[in-house]
Amino acid sequence: MTAAFVLAINMFIAGIFAVAFGVVAATDPTTRGARWLAVGYATGIVSIPLEFLVPYQVNPAPVTIAIFLVFLLALTFCLVGIAKHYAAAVPWMAITAIWVASVLAVPLTFNLSYGSLPRGLLYQFPYFAMHVLVGLVILRARRRQPLDLLLFTLNGAAALLYLSKPLIAWIVGTAATPQGYMTTTYAALSQSIGSVTLVALALVLLLVMMRDTAAEMAARSETDALSGILNRRGFDLHAERMLARAERADEPLTLVTADIDHFKRINDKFGHAAGDATIAHVAKLLCEPVTGDALVSRLGGEEFAVLLAGATLADGRGYAERVRARLAADPPVHLGVDQIVTASFGVAQVTRGDTLFDLARRADAALYRAKAGGRNRVSLALGELSSAPCGSLQQFAAPNRPAPGFLSTDRESSLLLS
Repeated sequence: MTAAFVLAINMFIAGIFAVAFGVVAATDPTTRGARWLAVGYATGIVSIPLEFLVPYQVNPAPVTIAIFLVFLLALTFCLVGIAKHYAAAVPWMAITAIWVASVLAVPLTFNLSYGSLPRGLLYQFPYFAMHVLVGLVILRARRRQPLDLLLFTLNGAAALLYLSKPLIAWIVGTAATPQGYMTTTYAALSQSIGSVTLVALALVLLLVMMRDTAAEMAARSETDALSGILNRRGFDLHAERMLARAERADEPLTLVTADIDHFKRINDKFGHAAGDATIAHVAKLLCEPVTGDALVSRLGGEEFAVLLAGATLADGRGYAERVRARLAADPPVHLGVDQIVTASFGVAQVTRGDTLFDLARRADAALYRAKAGGRNRVSLALGELSSAPCGSLQQFAAPNRPAPGFLSTDRESSLLLS
């Protein structure tokens, strides 16, 4: 297989991937970096026809220099595309340094004896450096999924292959002049290596983008557009998993449900825009005091649910009290609501054998009691008091009387547990 044939294949493959990345960029504008990768692979195509021109040049230097710089530009576009996709900072200073050094070294590189080891090293080193930057970008993104590790490994292999090409040329031999390059065994080996790395890296990059696009679509389907937190679908999906983990690990798990008090009055008095802003404001307050593993969701309308992993009933009450106090402290005038906004909360801790429905039912029962008891308060599912540490509960209750929201009679206790 001659180098010319492999070059033609490489041009065809590069064109396919340029179109593929272009289609990804056109169909999903949120796919960061695809446009840069499309331009990178398209730019790489330009260097291939230039290779076919070299044998017909009396002075091949201008064309060979153009090949060198065009391919370096193609790698630069690909580096920027990968950085954009991984939402990492583009290493512009390092890129600039590589370009400045490469351009300044052009007179020395292309005046050295063709086929010599020093010339080969100077020619290939900028390509090696670009791949090193790609590896650093992937590392800094701190993604450790199998495809990311595979991309990092393949990129490292490509970098080493560029650095090894001068040694391969020295071992197998190459032409005495650039015009004879296409007829050498080294050219066939070099272009074959390039073809393999081209296909491997492009395929893995496409798989990474498909994976991330699918994950982003799933996240959008599970996210409430107004508040930015989980919607009911997302909550149910992740809460079931969290409940199963808690059961396996025999760890506490507490559900806090919340409902904005008199929300219809806010909409009627201040308008739906102010009502929407209030919902987003409450969602933000629910997220701020969360530590550790937790799910914060808007179940619909003005109803919210927060599932706290590793939290006891007392922890859940403390969390709910902090949110309730912050919400009731000041009227959100900046949202267009010139009155105090309050919310009521119900708290329930999972017990052995609970389903998500069981836990939600008890938390909702406590929430209804809070609303029936005057709103702007936190109520606990009473049947769980014995399962929570007494000392931790006492810090939320005033001495010599039940804490607000606690139910004390047998009749009330049976209502919560029914």
